[in-house]
Amino acid sequence: MPLLEFPKKIKVLIITNMSNVRQFGAKGDGTTDDTEAILHAVEKGDGTLFFPSGTYLISETINIPLTDKGPCAISGDSGTSTVIMAGEGPTFRLNGAHQGTGDPGSVNPGVWNQERMPTVQSIALEGKNPKADGFELLGTMQSVFEGVMVRRMRHGIHLVKRNRNVVISHCHLYHNTGVGLYLDRVNLHQINVSNSHISYNRLGGIRIEGSEVRNLQITGNDIEYNNAKSHGKLRSEPTAEIWIDATAPKSSVNEVTINSNTIQATSSPGGANIRILEKRDESRPPGLITISGNVIGSQENNVHLSGVYGVTVSGNTIYSCTNRNLLIENSRLVTVGSNHFRRHTPSRGTGARLVSSEDCTVSGCTFHDESEEGQDSGASLLELENCRRIAITGCVLTDGVPYGIDATDCDDLRVTGCIITDNRKVKKSKGSLNFTGKGKRNGVASSNLSGKINISPEAEVKLHENIN
Repeated sequence: MPLLEFPKKIKVLIITNMSNVRQFGAKGDGTTDDTEAILHAVEKGDGTLFFPSGTYLISETINIPLTDKGPCAISGDSGTSTVIMAGEGPTFRLNGAHQGTGDPGSVNPGVWNQERMPTVQSIALEGKNPKADGFELLGTMQSVFEGVMVRRMRHGIHLVKRNRNVVISHCHLYHNTGVGLYLDRVNLHQINVSNSHISYNRLGGIRIEGSEVRNLQITGNDIEYNNAKSHGKLRSEPTAEIWIDATAPKSSVNEVTINSNTIQATSSPGGANIRILEKRDESRPPGLITISGNVIGSQENNVHLSGVYGVTVSGNTIYSCTNRNLLIENSRLVTVGSNHFRRHTPSRGTGARLVSSEDCTVSGCTFHDESEEGQDSGASLLELENCRRIAITGCVLTDGVPYGIDATDCDDLRVTGCIITDNRKVKKSKGSLNFTGKGKRNGVASSNLSGKINISPEAEVKLHENIN
């Protein structure tokens, strides 16, 4: 078979379709104000706002009206391009007109033609003003952030009003005085946050407030140290690595997965690694939230759930708290399964607490306190107060002080197939079980119980086929 012959000289025609901001007068030297040049590039360019390697100083928001400018992208040069914001407000505002849902049939043809998939990639933003923000998005459809860094701003990526189908991956939202990713009173369905580093943000890593959100995936990220400790004299406020607050009127957050992340911190007043605050609404109950396969640790409360309905917490390693590894309050239908709860450092504690909650299960979990003296709070490993219809099955609780399981004023609490013991050479536990207050139809069966069993007659606890 004869070999194919190619001409010795091949002419390659490269067609570029991008607005190089330097061609519109930007210097990129870090001292010249490039605002007007970049605005000129937005106005007269051809869609892709390209920043060659350099440092671009601006003093006001670069507003990109997607309806007018057509499909748009902001691109740096392989991460070597930096935009410094010396003014107030967002560095870039992506302003769209989408008012539909994620359903293709609800999307206006003009949005498909002019606005779909605004993309930001390979660029760094830094703030030079305490009121400067990174990116603000409103009315966007299918926006994409990839390989983006935002630091020393107020908020990193700020979503407001209405957006759909947001993808954030391989980004660094780092050391900002506000929130790394802020969903602020936004109506948003479909958002994926993956493979990113979201850390050292004073008011939270990912924070959702007053919003209506559906289909939120937080997967494979490192989200850590999001509190005031690394921000000098700036005041400390209650915060969390992931903060979901759906207590405001008309707000709700459903269909959420928090999966395969490292979520850790330094303890801060009122802080949590994951905090989910819901309101009880029987007409449209909250829930459909899964927290699984994460490493979570070193906050006041590692996982704090309040007012939630239908949340699953499974397969996590949850360690080192100054209050509780898991705190569940005023909640219903919470499944807690196959988690490992432990103290990791001598100065921290371990344990879970359920308060005023009902129809919950705790199964296949291990609770272990490695200290000799117990927790500073004086809490037992698993505490229940004023709870109804709680099943605790197949758990191992070791070295708790004062008790393994401590229940007060509970009804229909069932403990089966558990092992509760103190393995220390010098025993520190007061006992395995402590039931106090008034209760009804409580039972402990088929469990190995090491040490004293303290049961108040008013608690109505029946013991059956246990080994003590």
